[in-house]
Amino acid sequence: MQYYQDIITSKSFKILQGLKHQFEFVLIDGWAVFLYTQSLKSKDIDIIIDYQSLDKLRSAHDLSKNDRLKKYEIVIEEIDIDIYVPFYSELGIPTEDIQEYTHNLEGFTVPKKEILLILKQIAHYERQGSAKGEKDKIDIISLLARGNFDFEFYKNILHKYDLEKHKEELVKLLNITTQVIELDLNQYQYSKLKKKIQTQLK
Repeated sequence: MQYYQDIITSKSFKILQGLKHQFEFVLIDGWAVFLYTQSLKSKDIDIIIDYQSLDKLRSAHDLSKNDRLKKYEIVIEEIDIDIYVPFYSELGIPTEDIQEYTHNLEGFTVPKKEILLILKQIAHYERQGSAKGEKDKIDIISLLARGNFDFEFYKNILHKYDLEKHKEELVKLLNITTQVIELDLNQYQYSKLKKKIQTQLK
């Protein structure tokens, strides 16, 4: 299963592993989804770091600030790395709160899968109709397909941060999708998964 070329994803993951040995961060977005699902690999790298680590990153790389999107950016070997920091970046859930809902997965600090799903939904809502939006959709479904999903915690977080519309957006996304070839989900398999999720969302 692949979405981007293997040569790009391999380079991206190698860079990600290198960053892990130099800096402390919370890994979000596509690569975090991959660690949970082992399905689609990612191209770009997205991380949350504190300001101390940001200073270390600045001294090691050519760091630029994107005020419009409230993030910092670096490029390593043509791989884009987006960097989000507490009390500045806007991801839908306060960045400093995301850091409280994390655990270790395969040597990386990642958000709990329910938090990660919400972050992916927010990204998808803003990017739907684009190639990145399509990747967001596949990531969302792959997280749900893995099972072991705490829907009560998910709904509580939506309520806490006034994000309840994303529950309805999730239902809509599930309904307009008929199969997910990239995840080897044919129409029958996907229909079964959709019914199971919709029951748990009620």
